[in-house]
Amino acid sequence: MSALFFYGTLRHLPLLETVVGHPLDGITLSEAGLPGYEIRGAKGQAFPLILPKEGSSAIGLLAEGLSDEDVARLDYYERVFGYDLIWVDLEQDGQMRRVQMFWPPESSYEAGPAFILSDWAAIWGSTNCAAAKEVLLHRGQKTPEEVGAIYRMIHTRAAAQVLAQQETPVLGPSGRGLADLEVLSESYPYANFFALKEMQLRYRRFDGSMSPVVDRAAFMGSDAALVLPYDPVRDRVLLIEQFRMGPLARGDHGPWQLEPIAGRVDPGETPEACARREAVEEAELDLKALKEIHLGYPSPGCDSEFFHIYLGLADLPDEVTQIGGLASEQEDIKTHLMPLDRALEMLDTGQIRVTPLALALHWLARNRETLRRGA
Repeated sequence: MSALFFYGTLRHLPLLETVVGHPLDGITLSEAGLPGYEIRGAKGQAFPLILPKEGSSAIGLLAEGLSDEDVARLDYYERVFGYDLIWVDLEQDGQMRRVQMFWPPESSYEAGPAFILSDWAAIWGSTNCAAAKEVLLHRGQKTPEEVGAIYRMIHTRAAAQVLAQQETPVLGPSGRGLADLEVLSESYPYANFFALKEMQLRYRRFDGSMSPVVDRAAFMGSDAALVLPYDPVRDRVLLIEQFRMGPLARGDHGPWQLEPIAGRVDPGETPEACARREAVEEAELDLKALKEIHLGYPSPGCDSEFFHIYLGLADLPDEVTQIGGLASEQEDIKTHLMPLDRALEMLDTGQIRVTPLALALHWLARNRETLRRGA
């Protein structure tokens, strides 16, 4: 049995349980300190820094009674982030003890205020637990370094799962929900920027019986915010055009598509904040107000993506047309201003092929006069 010292997020017991893969029964937990160090938050990040500080002591969690498998799982998880297992001298109850801990790699992150575990847990606890669950599912399939290279998207997918759990449940007429499912296994046969998740499960049929075990798979995306900018004074909309991989993969003659402004909801970000951020990044547009159009799944049979679709009220003079996008993401985005009637004509003639844009334009056509009277 082993003893390990944790100074950071693994002091959050639900996260520690997720990583070791079982409840903490039989593991002794106590407080200890690492002399000569302090724990500070990393600015803009979901983890802390441990920094030298003379006369201070980094207070953390000492876990004793960990099995070899527990340590192996912890080692895999920590090596995803470049941590190494080292020996240190801890102080506990006035006595010095030599134990092991995971030590972080060199970093250039800027230190923030003192790291308060409860504050961190309120913001990141659920998301990091969901991310850790996916990380450990890759054990035996990918190296920790390979998982580290895609962790940003793992974290984004985890944030989407947390958003789903925080929603007020929306059930179909049958009232069926998660209690009517039995998940027997889950795995990720493919994971990179996107991922494919496979499950073996049984579900309750409408006659009340349970189905046989079935294999199902889903493309694992994230939550996305989409916004159609509209100027009610000029009665015009702003659409964007860019190359899209989906139409190309299908063999479409036109891989460049007209769309609303859109982007992934980042961990720790609200969909509304994402919509405003993407409007700036893709069109240098400062939205006045957001009106919710629709929340839902574009293709629930095979896709976990969830769309938060908004109308963005904005000032759209002629000079807002431009070519934009983030160079860091190889984006090449052209904006198009057009009268709403022209956009609706393009919708009627089949020139608009992106369904969320079609939905937003139909909504706008129905609410146009109300919006113009309030302008």
